[in-house]
Amino acid sequence: MSDTHTDMIELARRFVGAIERGDVDAVRACYHPDARIWHNNDGLEQTVDENLRVLGWMARTLLTRTYDVVRLEALPDGFVQQHVLRADLPNGGTWTLDACVIVRVEDGLIVRLDEYLDSAQVAKLAEALA
Repeated sequence: MSDTHTDMIELARRFVGAIERGDVDAVRACYHPDARIWHNNDGLEQTVDENLRVLGWMARTLLTRTYDVVRLEALPDGFVQQHVLRADLPNGGTWTLDACVIVRVEDGLIVRLDEYLDSAQVAKLAEALA
């Protein structure tokens, strides 16, 4: 099956929308069961289940999540997205995170996601939740 430019953009939007809504099942539906997710801040690969645990925690902890997409471009085998995640914290504060994902897609499902996060902003979230 060949994924088109339109398919890649639609998958990216469906994926981000599911995260914004905190819909872990819809996020899972975007992933291939054997997908791997990597983050630059720890250098480790996550399985889909490990990633969904983190996203579930985010949905329970960050009262709202909004992705301001700065750039979204289809690639021949996936997409790249630069965004700012904005979230409301339980203490009434707000938090932002600049990030970029490079995503590889096969047969309409995400098989690999490499996410580059601003580690200083990740640390600020940990401090705010402590």
